[in-house]
Amino acid sequence: MNHLRTLLQRRIDLIADHAFRDRDAAAHLEALKNISEEIMAEHQRLRAQLPPRLNHFLTQASFSKALEYLDSSEDSTR
Repeated sequence: MNHLRTLLQRRIDLIADHAFRDRDAAAHLEALKNISEEIMAEHQRLRAQLPPRLNHFLTQASFSKALEYLDSSEDSTR
């Protein structure tokens, strides 16, 4: 699930990249679309092995909550 976590973090970082958005709004929107599609594809690939709560967050496109869930799960396994 490391790849999923990386994708979710990249999306949050991209949303926060106001310089990119201001410089080229169309490219920024396209990058957001692409990363969201990558997240959805990874969700489909992992769906059967994901915990129900994480599956719910991803199904609802609650990507920040999904990342928080993964981060808290990592903390509890350390």
